[in-house]
Amino acid sequence: MSASPDLPAIVERAFAVSRRAGYVSFCRNETGRLLAMLAATRDGTMAEFGTGCGVGTAWLRSGVRGEKATIVTAELNPKLARAATEIFDDDPLVEVLTANWSTLLDKGPFSLLFLDSGQPGEVGVDAIADLVEDGGIVVLDDFTPCESWPPIAHGRVDVLREQWLTDERFTTVEVMVAPDASTLIATKR
Repeated sequence: MSASPDLPAIVERAFAVSRRAGYVSFCRNETGRLLAMLAATRDGTMAEFGTGCGVGTAWLRSGVRGEKATIVTAELNPKLARAATEIFDDDPLVEVLTANWSTLLDKGPFSLLFLDSGQPGEVGVDAIADLVEDGGIVVLDDFTPCESWPPIAHGRVDVLREQWLTDERFTTVEVMVAPDASTLIATKR
């Protein structure tokens, strides 16, 4: 079976592994294409916090252009981490860890960091800023587009989005990747 012309082979493989594992929560293709494009501009260490079955990591890997770049990713759930390891078993540029993302703290600073939006204490600017090198990029996905200011989500001010869009340590933009999804892209100054 050949890969879809729209998806890199490594991403097709990640989707197949996810299906076999029964895991359906993964990086959208629109965000994945953005990750691949950003990874193509990076050297150094890239990371993903919360691997799942490795679809986001596969998108990052599909964009890597040189052997100076490496990717490290951590997944707390052992079943999902084993599934992701299956995808990258023979790839010297990707390391999958069965661990909480905090185990990656000593592997930075990162040139590109991909993580899901979550609680401000976990993925807020203060928790992440020192993990990224100067000029490094942070990508946070799983936002719902918002046209108001301050940003509102679920009837409340979206504190996480507000933090990232106003912090002086980063230049941040919100990009709609689909009509129902947006991503924050932040570059460390």
